[in-house]
Amino acid sequence: MKMVDSDALTLVEVVDEAFENSKAHGFYDSATAIKAGWLNEKDTQTLNRMEIAEKLALIHSEVSEALECLRNQAMHTALRADGKPEGLPSELADVVIRVADLCGLLGIDLNKEVATKMRYNLTRPYKHGKTL
Repeated sequence: MKMVDSDALTLVEVVDEAFENSKAHGFYDSATAIKAGWLNEKDTQTLNRMEIAEKLALIHSEVSEALECLRNQAMHTALRADGKPEGLPSELADVVIRVADLCGLLGIDLNKEVATKMRYNLTRPYKHGKTL
């Protein structure tokens, strides 16, 4: 696993490092079970869907934590006594890290997908055509 050694990472590096860090910290033990053949095809499909659903829920929880920071006016990053960063910027970073981890799991090229979506968004009408 490569260690984060720069303040300027590409999306490809963010995805790779987030996914590798999750694996290194035991969050993909099910992948070991699948590779070892301990699960049949149906179990594997169910497990994969559950794992994806859990990852989406964790992304949502980070967004909720960012909202709580906004409500509490914690608009800047502050370090707790144990060194853990907290505050809106830190929670938004957690959202990105969780999204990157899921993209790593699913083999999604986040860099390509973001560029594609941003190009499309340039073609959308003002306020996406909403009048209110």
